[in-house]
Amino acid sequence: MRAARLMSLVLLLQGRGGMTAAELARELEVSERTVHRDVLALAEAGVPVYADRGRGGGYRLLDGYRTRLTGLDRAEAEALFLSGVPAALREMGLQDVAATARLKATAALSPGLRDAPATAAQRFHLDAPGWFAGDAPPPAALSALARAVWNDRRVRARYKDRLRTLEPYGLVLKGGAWYLAARLGSRFLIFRVHRFGEVDVLAETFDREPGFDLAAFWAERSAEFSRSLLRAEITLRLSERGRRMLRHVADPAALADALASLGPDGTVRLAVESLEVAFSQVLRFGPEAEVLEPPELRAMAAEAAARTAALYQR
Repeated sequence: MRAARLMSLVLLLQGRGGMTAAELARELEVSERTVHRDVLALAEAGVPVYADRGRGGGYRLLDGYRTRLTGLDRAEAEALFLSGVPAALREMGLQDVAATARLKATAALSPGLRDAPATAAQRFHLDAPGWFAGDAPPPAALSALARAVWNDRRVRARYKDRLRTLEPYGLVLKGGAWYLAARLGSRFLIFRVHRFGEVDVLAETFDREPGFDLAAFWAERSAEFSRSLLRAEITLRLSERGRRMLRHVADPAALADALASLGPDGTVRLAVESLEVAFSQVLRFGPEAEVLEPPELRAMAAEAAARTAALYQR
């Protein structure tokens, strides 16, 4: 533990040029007294670290000194590519590995480029969880599944009260919810992580399919799932303004087919999840859409229009 902290201290000084004891203590999450002891230990070990006295002083490395401890190991290299998703790293238990990787990468940069990570972080941020997620804890099985994914280990897990042996290929964070892409037998499936019970990471590894592309697999299955929800179809006649609104009202999975069906008179066929969902979509069009089919939805829209008109006639 102390060896890792000493290495981090050297990398911080190498990457930033100089830091006060208070700044180092904050970064390393230790006391300033511990920082002073660590600096003495480094000096005794031959690392040319010295203190600048006076106002604005702090600790620095001798000009030109470069540590050779900047090489990334495999876990750090992999975690580095997730650095832009801090919430995901934290929930998978990889934040410490990623922090060390960032320090090593920063220390390896030439002096003129060392402000690049901070510059990028000030300008771009990826907020993956959905709105109103609060401080809900991550799924209990997430850490074990992440460990299995990193190491290509099979898992024996309980999912929906059934015990299964899976080959976990990848994790996806979508709208604040975690999903596992895994192979069960010869099939690749999607599992919701919060539905897992106990997860046992096995010692045996598996060989990944060489052509498996997690992003492409997720995009395909997401599209299939979205289309599977569209179990009904309605017919509308849209005004000119209603046609422009269509992109904002239709379900994304139904939009392409709806635009293809749009006639010169504004008639459009729209796939919907249910009549209840369709009713809410029709209300968003307001007077810019007339329901033609089915009759039940037309009656619902007519009643809503009459009630609305009555409100404004008072």
